[in-house]
Amino acid sequence: MTLTVKSVARVSLVSTLVLATVGAAVLAASPASGAASTLAAAAQQSGRYFGTAVAANKLGDSTYVGILNREFDMVTAENEMKMDATEPNQGQFSYGNADRIVNQARNQGKRIRGHALAWHSQQPGWMQNMSGTALRNAMLNHVTQVASYYRGKIYAWDVVNEAFADGSSGGRRDSNLQRTGNDWIEAAFRAARAADPGAKLCYNDYNTDNWSHAKTQGVYRMVQDFKSRGVPIDCVGFQAHFNSGNPVPSNYHTTLQNFAALGVDVQITELDIEGSGSTQAQQYSGVTQACLAVARCTGITVWGIRDTDSWRASGTPLLFDGSGNKKAAYTSVLNALNAGTGTTTPPTSTTTTTSNPGGGGCTATYSEGEKWNDRFNGQVTVSGTDNWIVTVTVSSPQRIIATWNTSASWDSANVMTARPNGSGNTFGFTIMHGGNWNWPAVSCRVA
Repeated sequence: MTLTVKSVARVSLVSTLVLATVGAAVLAASPASGAASTLAAAAQQSGRYFGTAVAANKLGDSTYVGILNREFDMVTAENEMKMDATEPNQGQFSYGNADRIVNQARNQGKRIRGHALAWHSQQPGWMQNMSGTALRNAMLNHVTQVASYYRGKIYAWDVVNEAFADGSSGGRRDSNLQRTGNDWIEAAFRAARAADPGAKLCYNDYNTDNWSHAKTQGVYRMVQDFKSRGVPIDCVGFQAHFNSGNPVPSNYHTTLQNFAALGVDVQITELDIEGSGSTQAQQYSGVTQACLAVARCTGITVWGIRDTDSWRASGTPLLFDGSGNKKAAYTSVLNALNAGTGTTTPPTSTTTTTSNPGGGGCTATYSEGEKWNDRFNGQVTVSGTDNWIVTVTVSSPQRIIATWNTSASWDSANVMTARPNGSGNTFGFTIMHGGNWNWPAVSCRVA
């Protein structure tokens, strides 16, 4: 996207990213033998997509198109489906550049995310000068006409984009659309469902990554309200524009999981992370792992292909450099996608029971705790005896970095032995996962 598309001044989130220790495997020049060798193929292993934003005027660039065709299976038009592009004059619709992107994607077997039907920004001049009922009707007609034109061709629509305010209010953004009535978002979603009933309908916004922030909570309350009243919303998009002043928050996984628990899909829709080298690679890996850890995180889209294609080009925020070469961030994402396959939908707990030959037994129940980009907590509850020994075995490259409510010792780097320390029969620990989200094995015996 160009600098005119988004406000350059982003609110700096006060958040902390605890970066994972990234070993040689993460920053390796190529994926492990037998692993998928492209982003799309690696994401497909866990039923997800990996997409990118595309500009119509770059479809004549052979390097650009070569990477697009090889690496991505979902396409979002950067600007060509927005309101000013598709309805430059009231009642006169123009789809030429959007069609170029849609047709190129479909000819390559790729799906399309529609972006965006209703937005306070990038409105055509005629709409900017409207208000009240006239504006409401014009907005609804635009949603209906564009969604109907592409009916059956769009995987998911960003029905409404960036309707919430930054800052501490947690409320709606003041805009000409908002001033038509607080129900305008609901009305847009209902119109989109009627026009394109087969597409997923999403709300999309930025600076909603940190669970503790007011804007995130405001969007959450709206989605919760919509689901409770049957308003047709299927997904929430998290733009995920990060930099040194606004890093990936440590509770990012919590945000995705809490929205998913409302019964909607979550999608990372405009990912770019300013920086370079291992630090950028680690943050990209962390975002990917957070999505993989949430069953309803259905895919990731990066906002552009090469650094020079980005609306934030000076920050080198993408997976390919200006010449189209893969960066360390690319390999970290690819390896995270390959490592994450099949680990996205664990049960909430697992129980192991061991009986002693002399009678009596010991039951150890493992339950998952909080998750972050680079680590997760686990908890074990023991029943059957107060005199227990529990063995916890993690899988490489995992390592246990903290314990509580137990006396712990290590038989090897991967095997911990836990005993009572007078704090009861429940204890916990933190595992640095290194890209491996699988749960540890637990077993217990009577001492």
